Amino acid sequence: MTRGISQVTTSKFSRGVLIAALLLAVSCGSEARNGGGTVSVQISGEELATSGLPFPEGGEAHVVDGWSIRFDHVLVTVGEVTLSENPDRSPTDQSQTGALVALARGPWAIDLAKEGTVTAEGGEGTAIPLVTLTSMTERDGDAFAADERYAFGYQTLPASDGADKLNLDDDADALYGVMIDRGYSVLYAGTATFDADSCDVSDDEYDFERIPSTVRFELGFAAPTAYVNCQNQANQGDPFDDEVYQRGIAIPSNTGATAQLTFHLEHAFYSALRHDPSLQFDQIAARAVGKPEPVVLLDDLAGVDPTALTDGAGAPLPNRTCDGSALPHGQERSFDTASVPVDPGGDPEYTLRDYRDFITFVTSAQGHLNGGEGLCFVQRKYPAPSL
Repeated sequence: MTRGISQVTTSKFSRGVLIAALLLAVSCGSEARNGGGTVSVQISGEELATSGLPFPEGGEAHVVDGWSIRFDHVLVTVGEVTLSENPDRSPTDQSQTGALVALARGPWAIDLAKEGTVTAEGGEGTAIPLVTLTSMTERDGDAFAADERYAFGYQTLPASDGADKLNLDDDADALYGVMIDRGYSVLYAGTATFDADSCDVSDDEYDFERIPSTVRFELGFAAPTAYVNCQNQANQGDPFDDEVYQRGIAIPSNTGATAQLTFHLEHAFYSALRHDPSLQFDQIAARAVGKPEPVVLLDDLAGVDPTALTDGAGAPLPNRTCDGSALPHGQERSFDTASVPVDPGGDPEYTLRDYRDFITFVTSAQGHLNGGEGLCFVQRKYPAPSL
């Protein structure tokens, strides 16, 4: 009898436990469906990194003064990938976000000039996968919310022995050793060839034949930079005034979002501090004048006034266009530094001392999100002025 009572009681208890477990499973399943998926982080230099800038048509970009540019290596160290709450915290200050919720430190060393294994965002070339963020690492591993946008950011960092080298061949690995020794975060190595048939020049007296027709360049930048609270062309919402896209990344429920660290390599050839000016290479190639070997390093640009550019022999460099575009005003080549003064002996936190500072400044703004004009707030982690 006791056994019978016990059996009946156990049976009722088991059914109750089963019902409670089913209710709990339904509840947890509902929470899971409301949770966000993952964020696949990748990096790309788009087609410019792998195909270069051929003249006269370089795909998205070309230099106006007749040069075709090919990259042998574009080495970059990246890390500190972050997701934070509330990308819209301040409509007028893109740098402000809510609290950090996820972090992937890296660092990773990548050669953007090598083909990647996945298609880049927007179909612009290929990309290299870095890491997948599966949960909020700074919130005890909780799932991302499917009804929120998260601010996205990342950094370029000084090259280091501890970086995970993802796709470096032997030549790139040797160059990366140079980056470690010199504290570079980014290095461009390649060759430029003058390919124009005819050009308009502002000074017929200058002999452009003095400039070698083939010039190698190796431009290493000790310019670690944080790209904060990036705008994202994948978003459908309305952006704030003076911004192109809505900020942040929305993570769909139980699926994945992509965050592509996109580097616009044409920044190195900007002729002004403002965004999207004409691209020029004469001012770099001209530093090879008088050199026994036509190789230009970043240090060769030191001491050169960006508002009064000269060749390697000190002669003023005239303006030249070879793509049919109008010549800039003035006989001598001069780049626009906007509101930033040029002072050879000035404080680098407030002035540009030379063209080396100029090219470092514009190149450090090359980081974007998901291709296109996914502009980020740029925080330079080296002495540099503000616009």
